[in-house]
Amino acid sequence: MHRSRPTRLKNFPYIGKYHYSLCFNTKTRRPVFRSPEFATATIEQIQKSCELEMFAALAYCVMPDHVHLVLEGLAATSDLRRYEKLTKQRVENLARRQFQIHRLWQKGYYDRVLRSRDAVEAAVRYVLENPVHAGLAKRVGEYPFSGAYHP
Repeated sequence: MHRSRPTRLKNFPYIGKYHYSLCFNTKTRRPVFRSPEFATATIEQIQKSCELEMFAALAYCVMPDHVHLVLEGLAATSDLRRYEKLTKQRVENLARRQFQIHRLWQKGYYDRVLRSRDAVEAAVRYVLENPVHAGLAKRVGEYPFSGAYHP
């Protein structure tokens, strides 16, 4: 069954000092991030995009076939749509040039605007616990492709 591309909230700006939970899936859920080199390079691109677009990654996790992020806009100009586009482009280019992976991403992405401190904390916990629930680690903090980043 094909799920339609998620739509953004109609009256929400996605620009400014907001918190978001995001998930980017690989096309056909290919487990391309099983490559430690590619997963590490992807984290570097996530961090570079954070610096360029003024976001803190309160949590990130590069799973074998998808990427989770919890982001905080640090400036009035922090633009989530621009961040998403830039990050996916940078990782796609890296995939093609260095890892011979083509058509990396599924179209669109899943997002949730986090409106309370409790929602942010729950999202961070979910992202950091994801490898444990998937059987990739025994404890939070043990999985090498998860963490946080503040430029």
